[in-house]
Amino acid sequence: QVRLVESGGGLVQAGDSLRLSCAASGRTFSTYTMVGWFRQAPGKEREFVAAMNWGTGRTTYEDSVQGRFTITRDNAKNTVYLQMDSLKLEDTADYFCAAEWGLVPGITSKDYSNWGQGTQVTVSS
Repeated sequence: QVRLVESGGGLVQAGDSLRLSCAASGRTFSTYTMVGWFRQAPGKEREFVAAMNWGTGRTTYEDSVQGRFTITRDNAKNTVYLQMDSLKLEDTADYFCAAEWGLVPGITSKDYSNWGQGTQVTVSS
């Protein structure tokens, strides 16, 4: 079975940075694996943040985080990261990583069948 575990969340001030980690066990990221980051604020729908095609390294970002967030990977650790810079109050949410071993676009929640439990990010002024 696949397990995804997020870490790295916390309470920060606007303008600060955080790096979230998503470590996978039970299955190795490989060619045709899509890995994504989503976030969900209380009372709101889950929102796409970023995604990476593990095989090609191609990344996609939601417009509001473009230029501030960067998704990267560590093949040896079977881990994907989300570097978040210039954090804003509206970035406050629970952040989830997701993975799908198949040919999917990777920009909607329905593209993924494997999810982590989330890590909380709170940005204050």
